[in-house]
Amino acid sequence: MAGPLLRSLWSNTTRRSFSSQSSPSKFGYSLSSLRSFSAATASSAVAGAPSSSLDPNRLRNVAVIAHVDHGKTTLMDRLLRQCGADIPHERAMDSINLERERGITISSKVTSIFWKENELNMVDTPGHADFGGEVERVVGMVEGAILVVDAGEGPLAQTKFVLAKALKYGLRPILLLNKVDRPSVTEERCDEVESLVFDLFANLGATEEQLDFPVLYASAKEGWASSTYTKDPPADAKNMADLLDAVVRHVQPPKANLDEPFLMLVSMMEKDFYLGRILTGRVTSGVVRVGDRVNGLRKTDSGSEKIEEAKVVKLMKKKGTTIVSIDAAGAGDIICMAGLAAPSIGHTVASAEVTTALPTVELDPPTISMTFGVNDSPLAGRDGTHLTGGRIGDRLMAEAETNLAINVIPGLSESYEVQGRGELQLGILIENMRREGFELSVSPPKVMYKTDKGQRLEPIEEVTIEINEEHVGLVMEALSHRRAEVIDMGPVPGNDGRTRLSLTCPSRGLVGYRCVFSSDTRGTGFMHRAFLTYEKYRGPLGNVRKGVLVSMGFGTITAHSLMSLEARGILFVSPGLDSYDGMIIGEHSRDTDLDVNPVRAKELTNIRSAGKDENVKLSPPRLMTLEEAIGYVASDELIEVTPKTIRLRKRCLDVNKRKSLSKRAKE
Repeated sequence: MAGPLLRSLWSNTTRRSFSSQSSPSKFGYSLSSLRSFSAATASSAVAGAPSSSLDPNRLRNVAVIAHVDHGKTTLMDRLLRQCGADIPHERAMDSINLERERGITISSKVTSIFWKENELNMVDTPGHADFGGEVERVVGMVEGAILVVDAGEGPLAQTKFVLAKALKYGLRPILLLNKVDRPSVTEERCDEVESLVFDLFANLGATEEQLDFPVLYASAKEGWASSTYTKDPPADAKNMADLLDAVVRHVQPPKANLDEPFLMLVSMMEKDFYLGRILTGRVTSGVVRVGDRVNGLRKTDSGSEKIEEAKVVKLMKKKGTTIVSIDAAGAGDIICMAGLAAPSIGHTVASAEVTTALPTVELDPPTISMTFGVNDSPLAGRDGTHLTGGRIGDRLMAEAETNLAINVIPGLSESYEVQGRGELQLGILIENMRREGFELSVSPPKVMYKTDKGQRLEPIEEVTIEINEEHVGLVMEALSHRRAEVIDMGPVPGNDGRTRLSLTCPSRGLVGYRCVFSSDTRGTGFMHRAFLTYEKYRGPLGNVRKGVLVSMGFGTITAHSLMSLEARGILFVSPGLDSYDGMIIGEHSRDTDLDVNPVRAKELTNIRSAGKDENVKLSPPRLMTLEEAIGYVASDELIEVTPKTIRLRKRCLDVNKRKSLSKRAKE
């Protein structure tokens, strides 16, 4: 498929030192696979792929949408394997390290598979509402969607969220009831879930055509799908053929004109050391070939503006789990393009004669913000390599360019306000930065309010909770302090002793609650949340956190001092760690802060003592993850993030200044 020029180009690439850069990209393949192109080309004949054709009638563009943990990525594995792709490991589409570690999908990825002379462009999307921007920017590329719903749990909060996005773009979803092989799932339960999904479609304003959705039953884990209810299909039917046939039959081919000028809206972007920007998007009209002259366009208040004129250096397409080069692409197809340096997500790439940009995707507004700044603690500079405000700002701006759901606003004294959808999304960004060698201080999350007709509005989230009956009172009491309002409450079908709660709660009340919820329910509860709307401000929160133990000594923490502090509350540190004035070392048992000295050493005498330091037995400290720290810190505190440690500290380190500020606040 590649010409001699491309082959020589790629052989030169592999001789360079770029092969050492093998960080996975957002497209689901590592950029090192781009550079070892000969290997990718050799495997391009996945599943007996037909020769390249520009006929849009053989294309089907489909997104897989679902709630968290309902089986999207496992389903993608089985579809790839069904069509002959070589799956190197489970959850093959989750290529980012954090995705594999946490078992969640963070960014959308595109791949293509071949089925009965048809090419299916499949888009795997995240289920978390925090990553809703990934769903919003890709649903415009497809004509159909596979809505995966757990047959045991039924539609949940984020099912509604992702489905609303799909219906807004006029997609006709195919309902796939997954995990029907579970013992608790019966045919009656599947009928009940189907009715719930139908009601959800109707409540979201689905059209008559969208309400007439096909229903399939599947076990993605076992690798089969069926058009009729069954728990154990025959051996010759234990495959995904019924689902693939349903996609070809029910999803319309793209309406595209090959004779019009070339137009493509950029939906994803990745940077490569050799090729520069790799732009991914759906070709709206026309045909593009390697070597064509194209323009980069963007929408402005007065119309459209040309930002770059360049030549298409390379066209690529994801086939299975490998990336291959193509010579040309036609309308309706989803492709990757290299050669342009200026356009980014939301911009248009078009033929030279086109001067009007395509309309951009409308994204939901961010609901939460955090301030990123330079780490100015006494222990700064010990672990990280990127310490300055300029480096932090460049990294945040680069993130905002590839992730439209994040806004970055420069602030005072080398600080940056980062706006996003939730603490998980911003926590992933901070985790990526610390792994890259950044040191920074992070403020607690602040909710973004709106003002309408002089009235203060705040973001409200829809929360679905499933817990054991004995934990209902504890959870209800905690949520009442957080201004939650119960909408519905009832038993969980098929699970005796379990209760499901539906609530609405302000976003600010849910910040940091996930850790408290997990502790209150002993790890047996499930909580799912999704943005609902902006409503009138519900008033101040109740007592949601106790005071903290604050260090007033610089040096190494000793076991002797911690032994006397254990009775004061829960410790966050262990002996041998470094401490400084203003660092938070634990949670106080009361509602007020307490200044303590954790570096006090035992005075030595020439008298023998029965109680030696090695006899000191301390309880294990509470070690906070980054997400827990983000939800824990108060307004007068900061998180110190370094590649090796996460510390909590007061914003003002000096104890005397803190006391004077607290007195001034009381007055």
